[in-house]
Amino acid sequence: MGVSSATGPTPNAGFEAAARQRLGVIIRQLEQMVPQIGATSEIGKDVLKALNMFSKHIQPGEVTPAAERNTLEQTMMQNQQNQAQMQQMRQQPPAGGQPPGGGQQPPRPQAAA
Repeated sequence: MGVSSATGPTPNAGFEAAARQRLGVIIRQLEQMVPQIGATSEIGKDVLKALNMFSKHIQPGEVTPAAERNTLEQTMMQNQQNQAQMQQMRQQPPAGGQPPGGGQQPPRPQAAA
């Protein structure tokens, strides 16, 4: 027979807790969007559906203001890092050894006739 472990893989409780915190922050942000987009619009109805689905996984009060602040700070730091990487990528010359500017040759002077 095949070799199998006695126990299957178990989820990391720390990762799950962090994900629940992030989901709680997303729920708050979606709740703040509803008045802006209106609950009767098509997108508003979809946001309300998403809120109903997500809210059953997060209990009221599970996300503390400190956890929300930490999540938002982490998101801002990640965005800053992504922006810095994008700027570096824009500043690098394109691959292929050609200098920026398309590699066009300067026009030749015309000979006098």
